Amino acid sequence: MNRVEGVIFDWAGTTVDFGCFAPVKVFIDIFKQAGIGVSMKEAREPMGMLKIDHIRAMLSMPRISTKWEEVYKRPFNEQDVKKLYAEFEPVLMSSLIEYTDPIPEVVETVQALRSQGLKIGSTTGYTQTMMDVVIPNALKKGYGPDFYMTPDGTDSFGRPYPYMIYRNMEALQLSASWKVVKVGDTTSDIKEAVNAGVWAVGVVIGSSEMGLSFDEFHALSKEDQEKVISQTEESFLQNGADFTIKSMSELPQLIERINHLISEGKRPNAK
Repeated sequence: MNRVEGVIFDWAGTTVDFGCFAPVKVFIDIFKQAGIGVSMKEAREPMGMLKIDHIRAMLSMPRISTKWEEVYKRPFNEQDVKKLYAEFEPVLMSSLIEYTDPIPEVVETVQALRSQGLKIGSTTGYTQTMMDVVIPNALKKGYGPDFYMTPDGTDSFGRPYPYMIYRNMEALQLSASWKVVKVGDTTSDIKEAVNAGVWAVGVVIGSSEMGLSFDEFHALSKEDQEKVISQTEESFLQNGADFTIKSMSELPQLIERINHLISEGKRPNAK
């Protein structure tokens, strides 16, 4: 059958944790403790990567790298990365259970996709230890994929490498990359999808890329909501997304559209 066989979702900012706030505050706090002030924008930029890679990416940003040299009189090194990560992990673990609520429309959308015979996979920037908290607590609240893969299962090659997607395809017996849709809320998710050769979809409202909490987004005027939606969509498309959806309820209809494109011989990332 020339149609979509499976959908692979990201976790925080896509299916749970509206706005992807669990890790952001911790990144800001550990850098502050190290004497380096970082902005919310800087903390979010590498979002979706394996968390130790995320710290390395932040330290490599020109402004933060320069600031580090000013404070420590030397460039950062791998020992610094490991030290910051050692501070990051226990703080995140202590609060992670609070960030496992499914984002609105996710539970219903996944039920609708399953009713159409689609398999549900997932990838994440969280480690296995972190997912040991997220998975059972999200499941209690109604969301659980058929399979998930962390970078622990791919020798720590997380996004933008495509290997977590490939592990999902193998486990769920998805027959071709162009019959798979990846949905995520960061540019790292989009790059992962492009590298895997699957359909890349960015979800906008509730995303880390948008970076607003539920209350912050809904407090905006209609005009301002449309503005941040448009900016987020543009970021996804510039990074290679095939499509964007404002929220998860639009996904089943988009999959029908992708099925039509597949039947015409179209393939992902055909720019």
